[in-house]
Amino acid sequence: MLPYLPTSRPLPDDLPEAYDAPMHIQLSHPSRTVDIKGPKRAKDVLRELNLVVEAHLVIRGDELVTEDEMLADQDHIEIRPVISGGT
Repeated sequence: MLPYLPTSRPLPDDLPEAYDAPMHIQLSHPSRTVDIKGPKRAKDVLRELNLVVEAHLVIRGDELVTEDEMLADQDHIEIRPVISGGT
């Protein structure tokens, strides 16, 4: 699968402010929502939120993304902690 890359076209200056919105990030444990300005790699978003990269999953829409994938403004991101267990 090819990595997601934001378009490289410049945006016109007369776009509504909604086009300059930061990415929306939904976190769990504890449940909260934050906005972060992109573009940033997934691992940089985790670090900015003081989360351990290896202990969290980053999901864009319904796709799991790797730590090196770029996340863009207007992305809706969910971050879940990795939970393991046994019997």
